[in-house]
Amino acid sequence: MKVICVEDERLLMEDTLAMCRDLPGVEEATGFTSAAVALRWLHKNPVDVALLDIDMPGMNGLELAARIKELEPATAVVFVTGFSEYARDAFAVRASGYLMKPVNRQALENELAYVRSQKPALSDKGVVVKTFGSFDVLRDGQPVRFKIAKSKEILAYLVDRQGGSVTRAELSAALWEDRLYDRKQQKQLDVYIRALKDTLAESGVAQIFEMKAGTLRVVPETFSCDAYRFFAGDADAVNAYRGEYMSAYSWASDTEGLLSQKFL
Repeated sequence: MKVICVEDERLLMEDTLAMCRDLPGVEEATGFTSAAVALRWLHKNPVDVALLDIDMPGMNGLELAARIKELEPATAVVFVTGFSEYARDAFAVRASGYLMKPVNRQALENELAYVRSQKPALSDKGVVVKTFGSFDVLRDGQPVRFKIAKSKEILAYLVDRQGGSVTRAELSAALWEDRLYDRKQQKQLDVYIRALKDTLAESGVAQIFEMKAGTLRVVPETFSCDAYRFFAGDADAVNAYRGEYMSAYSWASDTEGLLSQKFL
């Protein structure tokens, strides 16, 4: 991971760089006291993470972040500031994190681990399933586009079951708590399942889903998942958890509770 730190107070910048260089996963850390100079350098030297002070003379951190996102949208921006009132503006420019001064090593390590967890690792090349925050499936870094939202939710529920087999009736009861599992509901569920199979096949990730003897399941060994790595004790995954798990789905609250309990 390549990191840039832009801070107009040289001592603070050097302290942050020293901490960065001592963290696992950081290959290179470069510092600047001028936003304009940093931006010129970035035109020829792309980085993974930009640690930006917000309150700087001339071009401030918010303006610099916007320019960086125009230059390279994939660069993660983490703001470093002594003023909490900047938080709303910070996330308006799609910041990945927010650190309050004085920055301590553990907080910095947590932010960089979170950033790293949001990008598919080289060892995870193939299918990556993200459950922290919203639910998404990526193939070689590109999101799988689901034509039907309920088909995506079915897959999310199966991921939550961590490879356990689920019958159609169980699936219906979980996703439609107040709906009778009658013939009409069975037909509707079949439509969603067919749409899910078609989407996965078209995206080249059909191997993550399996139907056998009337049951459905995901095949955990065919993809990488942040929640699975969390429960396995992976340090990066633990640091990446921010208290939200599959936030769009109410049935995910039980697993979210387990994650939070282990996190605390």
